[in-house]
Amino acid sequence: MHKHNHTHKHAHAHTHDHHGKMTCSCSKTHAVHEHHSEHHAECGHAHHETHTHSEGGGCCHSGGDDDDDDGGCCSHDHGAHNPFSRFPTYLPPLISFSLLMLGLAFSYLFKFSFFDGIVAFIWYAVAYIPVGYPVLLSSLAAFKKSDYFTEFSLMTVATIGAFAIGEYPEGVAVMLFYSVGELFQAKAVKSARNNIKALLDIRPNIAHVLRGGDYVTVDPQTVAIDETIQVKVGESIPLDGILLSEKAVLDTAALTGESKPKTHRQDAMVMAGMVNLESVITIQVKKGFHNSSIARILTLVQDASSRKSKTELLVRKLAKIYTPIVALLAVLICLVPALFVSDYVFSEWLYRALIFLVISCPCALVISIPLGYFGGLELASKKGLLLKGAMFLDQLPKIDTIAMDKTGTVTKGTFSIQQIVIADGAEVNEKFLMTHLMALEQQSNHPIAKAIMQYPHSDALPTVDDVKEIAGKGLMGTIGDKTLLAGNQKLMQQFNIETPNTDDIVNSLVLVALDNQCLGYVTIADELKGDSKAAIEELRQLGVKQLVMLSGDKDSITQNIAEELGLDSAQGDLQPEDKLHAIEDLKQKKSNGHFVAFVGDGINDAPVLAAADIGFAMGGLGSDVAIETADVVIQSDELSKMATAMQVGRKTQHIIWQNITMAFATKILVLLLGAFGMANMWGAVFADVGVALLAILNAVRLQKMD
Repeated sequence: MHKHNHTHKHAHAHTHDHHGKMTCSCSKTHAVHEHHSEHHAECGHAHHETHTHSEGGGCCHSGGDDDDDDGGCCSHDHGAHNPFSRFPTYLPPLISFSLLMLGLAFSYLFKFSFFDGIVAFIWYAVAYIPVGYPVLLSSLAAFKKSDYFTEFSLMTVATIGAFAIGEYPEGVAVMLFYSVGELFQAKAVKSARNNIKALLDIRPNIAHVLRGGDYVTVDPQTVAIDETIQVKVGESIPLDGILLSEKAVLDTAALTGESKPKTHRQDAMVMAGMVNLESVITIQVKKGFHNSSIARILTLVQDASSRKSKTELLVRKLAKIYTPIVALLAVLICLVPALFVSDYVFSEWLYRALIFLVISCPCALVISIPLGYFGGLELASKKGLLLKGAMFLDQLPKIDTIAMDKTGTVTKGTFSIQQIVIADGAEVNEKFLMTHLMALEQQSNHPIAKAIMQYPHSDALPTVDDVKEIAGKGLMGTIGDKTLLAGNQKLMQQFNIETPNTDDIVNSLVLVALDNQCLGYVTIADELKGDSKAAIEELRQLGVKQLVMLSGDKDSITQNIAEELGLDSAQGDLQPEDKLHAIEDLKQKKSNGHFVAFVGDGINDAPVLAAADIGFAMGGLGSDVAIETADVVIQSDELSKMATAMQVGRKTQHIIWQNITMAFATKILVLLLGAFGMANMWGAVFADVGVALLAILNAVRLQKMD
């Protein structure tokens, strides 16, 4: 793995408001290098000035070996200062465990008479050093920075205190189990990060580009827009572009979370990260390397892991206050009873105080909670959802109002012919009407024109000359000495042409006239996405109380679609500012503690996505502006993914609060038992390391959920 040293200086830093939304106007597609060790910093991990970063992971450790070693990310590595750093990370705990077990056997199983006093002390001191020395170094480093209440200092005082009162095995055991807990923690964090970093593996590092009549293999970063690239069977598409081949069967799982391969036809947009499953294909590049879909996903995921939730930030603040308070209480437990207890024994009350110190470590909370959110972000990405911050995992379950765009959101965004009607008195057939209409519409790139051009025909189309577009009305041209028109009622009125009564028609309408006579009309409509109805039902079941449609399309079409889906209300003929006012109204009426979401895909949706509490953008069909503005990106363009996002948020919340409850309940119980002399050091070890391990394992469950 390539590594490099660098200073943490950037030309620009993203700014966010108090909701976590980006307020700066920059693009988020530049490479991101971040430290993901905040949770260790909270516990007082001291890092050296120079850090090494893996190219895509943002994983750091101090002056040691590659983070691909067993130590995991941010492991206790003190380079040349720690003589154990050159060994596999499992070896020091294994040595300490073996010596501890032998010592216990000598004392309690074989009952050797020589194994006492100074001999026992030296034996257990040797057992202590492999696991205790790195922690002692970290404690001293934290002290130099005036950071006195860290997990390292607490563990150091507790274990040395245990040695001071002759409880050698317990001193070794506390440090041993703490070190084992750190190992499990590092493995869990590394696993979570590696699952997301696996996205890097699907980003190709080569591209076969057509230059000088031959395909040459180059770095994708050197390929220019509009160049032609070739993708062989089994290779990943390196850059976003238009499919030039007749068709391609692609595995889109990395981008959308869908396991079923998808067939794309000629002129379809294909994205970097999709895997070519069949024949060799050619693509015209439309986006540069750093603006490709997979680069955008990586940036969003890396950004998300650094944007903390309110729960996570609150627990960290509490941990900073809670640790010194409990440490102070431990001192009081040791000394104050001397004033009131007649048979006061210092070593007995010191032992109780040491138990307090061990229990006071907030590791279970400080480690498992960020790991839980990290697991939630990873689970979302597996489902084809990109969340731009952990805070949205808190907000998603609280959505009770959803506003949605129509075209491209609940409908496919691809128009199709619904009706072909010949006007009364027009002595033409359907074939004549459609070939003349297609002859004119083939000159246009409008979505409706593309729908008309899908009409099956085998004959050559008439030749149309002098084609002109009349803004907001339609097209006109000439066939011989006859004028051919195709457009709306306003176009027909402009040329004083009588048309059939079309007032009751809901769908988009294209009227056709030749030589001042209306030949008929074609109705065009968008189709509902296959999952739209099921998505609405699922959102209702999840507790969403209000579902509304806000569209710039004809109001009659909008009302018709809303009625078909069973929405609560709908508004059509809206300009972007009208949608914005509608969202603001919904936010004013929302219940306390609940959120208003908007889902859209177009450039005109960007202001509304920014104004909503949570903005969802369709990532496949959606515009780049909408995707950049939104808080959640739906990679597969399925409306049903909104329900999936809410479910991921709920699962994450359940895990987080299970961990918080378990950690606090167990610690409070053992603290009380320890204060009254009813719990020993082994109970304290369980309350700290045991609960931390259970919380970590519980958080890891999120990564395994379907």
